Amino acid sequence: MRAGDGCAGCRPADSLQMGLLLAATGGFLDAYTYVARGRVFANAQTGNLVLLGLRAFEADPQALRYLVPVCAFVLGIVLSEFLKARKRALHPVNWRQAVLGVEALVLVAAAFLPEAWNNLVNAGISFACAMQVNTFRAFEGNLYATTMCTGNLRSGTERLWRYARGRDQEDLRVGLQYFAVIGCFMLGAGLGGLLTQILRLRAALVPAGLLLAAALVMCREEEERP
Repeated sequence: MRAGDGCAGCRPADSLQMGLLLAATGGFLDAYTYVARGRVFANAQTGNLVLLGLRAFEADPQALRYLVPVCAFVLGIVLSEFLKARKRALHPVNWRQAVLGVEALVLVAAAFLPEAWNNLVNAGISFACAMQVNTFRAFEGNLYATTMCTGNLRSGTERLWRYARGRDQEDLRVGLQYFAVIGCFMLGAGLGGLLTQILRLRAALVPAGLLLAAALVMCREEEERP
């Protein structure tokens, strides 16, 4: 893609606007599980694997519980790949819209499960986030993640460094876009923490609504494409 091309020719699912919306959703869900569901982060699984290793070497019988969200994450990847493989059978529903619909249903269910079910809820959100991160992998041809920031931070910094050396406006544009995605993730986390304190468990309905809105936007934009 040449500098200035923007998102010409991109699918609605790969637009920057979709990336910003999904990043905000990812940040919201991390704040939700931390504030309302036992102070854990259900998006990225690195922390769960670290805790699993620590507890295993301490011979802690509770160590295996950290495998639950990891396994749920794996299942989310598998289901998203299954929907992708079955995209012809899903016609006229876009398979990415189907993924957003499944994720929204998981979050609606989470909103009505009591705190005694926190482990199941966190596993469900890990499952949903795995579907999201595996389905929406790029904006305008640039790889990124919508439920974590480490890779985005690396890519954005790399692009800005390349701009500082070569003054290529495309590097500057893409670098700033990466940091906009990170900013939306942080904004979502902030709003998620605030709304979860107010709405408590029902706060999961907010990102569910955002995902359904994103699916409708994709549908409208697909219809408008020539």
